[in-house]
Amino acid sequence: MTAYDDAIEFLYTRLPMFQREGAPAYKPGLDNVRLLDDIFGRPHTKYPTIHIAGTNGKGSTAHTIAAILQSAGYRTGLYTSPHLVDFRERIRVNGQMIPHGSVCDFVQRYKSMQPECHPSFFELTMMMAFEHFNREKVDIAVIETGLGGRLDSTNIISPILSIITNISFDHTAFLGNTLTEIATEKAGIIKPGIPVIIGEAKGEVKDVFIARASKEHAPIYFAEENGTYSSAEYIGGKLLYKGTRFGDITGELTGECQPKNSATILTAIERLIADGWEISEEAVKKGFMNVCGLTGLAGRWMTVSDTPLVICDTGHNTGGWEYISRQLSALPGRKHMVIGFVNDKDISHILDMMPKDAQYYFTQASIPRALPAGELASIALAKGMKGEAYDTVAHAYRKALGNTTGSDTVFIGGSTFIVADFLTALHD
Repeated sequence: MTAYDDAIEFLYTRLPMFQREGAPAYKPGLDNVRLLDDIFGRPHTKYPTIHIAGTNGKGSTAHTIAAILQSAGYRTGLYTSPHLVDFRERIRVNGQMIPHGSVCDFVQRYKSMQPECHPSFFELTMMMAFEHFNREKVDIAVIETGLGGRLDSTNIISPILSIITNISFDHTAFLGNTLTEIATEKAGIIKPGIPVIIGEAKGEVKDVFIARASKEHAPIYFAEENGTYSSAEYIGGKLLYKGTRFGDITGELTGECQPKNSATILTAIERLIADGWEISEEAVKKGFMNVCGLTGLAGRWMTVSDTPLVICDTGHNTGGWEYISRQLSALPGRKHMVIGFVNDKDISHILDMMPKDAQYYFTQASIPRALPAGELASIALAKGMKGEAYDTVAHAYRKALGNTTGSDTVFIGGSTFIVADFLTALHD
């Protein structure tokens, strides 16, 4: 076993990890992480940051903003979660994953300190990112929240810009059972005097953000009201945005949710420019067109094969599936659905949005939180969804692929971890 393997095993097995364990690993509150932050010298205070929260779209938004800043010549840190294939995906500088040696060095230094605080996997990984960005002398870092906002570990930062993409039902056991309760938690990233961009918000949810911004004397900007582009249409497998202040922009990401994400991104870029950041039209266009190559983004309405059409998507809640279901209905041929979920999520509404005339391949991810495939098959059968259960994602995918014709579509998703296992299998 290599030193890197030892470091990863320590992170995965010695620290509480929400990705694997769920609720027992969730540590709300900032006292613990502030102690850890002090031990490492508060590295996030050494460079400007952008803080991004929201139920859906925050990953795409974070990656695209990072791609634009990188294209503008800024050395850009990017912290996101969870990873899909490689732990190091979480921590990038100008698209490059943190080196194996840097992971080993950080873990060894942490272990030698023997701190009194006992951080979770997420807390220690976040601190690894903050310190890596400082050591790499980034000009700016884009930081995505893990869960929620107010009590999320990342909320120790003092950003130059806050972004909340949207509000939908997810992690209700931790964030609340109503949209306004969830919005209140997400609004916790709004800081005194710091501008905040809101991607989507209506009614009482919008009122929550306005009230919080007013309390904090934070300028608030609603992307939906900003008129960032005149139209968005699919051309040649890409999304063309016309009438932006940066000219016509071609977007590499084509999920149906992307036009709303793009309005948020463009509003944020306009705000950065107003604050003195030098970002050219060319940088904006390059960032939008090459976000996956520049930052390593994967799993967002990602086409893996054209014949048959194979698509995976990490959407895992009702808000995400409102978009996914519409895109699936527009795809050709019979649908072959490789689907799995975690065991602590209410999946009833998601299943209601899935096609009933598709062939299903129920499966489970390789994490303790996975909902057993057989149990999922029983729940789905009661909803009129027919299929078989498979013990691994790779097995389910192989079976689906073997049953397709050239005009069919294979979809892999339901959980981020299903997509992670699928992409891992493709790499093996």
